[in-house]
Amino acid sequence: MEEEVEGWHQLYPGHIPTSPLQKALLAAGSAVMALYDPYRHDMVAVLGETTGCLALPNLRDKMKNHPEGYRILRERPCIRLSTLDMARLQGLPDGTLGREYVRFLENNKVSPDTRMPPKFVDDEELAYVIQRYREVHDLMHTLLGMPTNMLGEVVVKWFEAIQTGLPMCVLGAAFGPVRLSTRGESVMDSSVSLLLSSHAKEAVTALPCH
Repeated sequence: MEEEVEGWHQLYPGHIPTSPLQKALLAAGSAVMALYDPYRHDMVAVLGETTGCLALPNLRDKMKNHPEGYRILRERPCIRLSTLDMARLQGLPDGTLGREYVRFLENNKVSPDTRMPPKFVDDEELAYVIQRYREVHDLMHTLLGMPTNMLGEVVVKWFEAIQTGLPMCVLGAAFGPVRLSTRGESVMDSSVSLLLSSHAKEAVTALPCH
């Protein structure tokens, strides 16, 4: 239900309507802070929302043109501890996505409940799309076998940049390597080369929809 917020329409709970100028200022400020401290997840989130005006509609359209993606957009499931059957996932065989996802969460001491809800996306459906992107981020770590350290995050950002086209992912992939050691850069180059191969591209075509 829409609510009035200082003359603007609030499109969903937590939505903060902003003008193009305000979005530009938020994007610039969050980009500086995210590059200075990549672990400022709040700044990374703001950057993704304020720069995704072209990429998010493209992601939504891809989802609408994919049977599973269309179903996700219609039903809008959320990945939360309250919606996951952790016991069942833990009981799956080693090597399955569900079992390895739970192992990733446990080993890295992370939780799907920590993902920030969108605030600055001025479209209720697109807000869900970026929320879904955030919720599958740890699944991408799991699929790639990447930890949550700087190397792992940069490799995942390359993966996400290729798949989503989000400017925030492109910036992270482009500028993240400056914080890596020489050895880290070598490992990253090998990982990115794999992602750029035609086999890797084909294997992950619909990942934003899963």
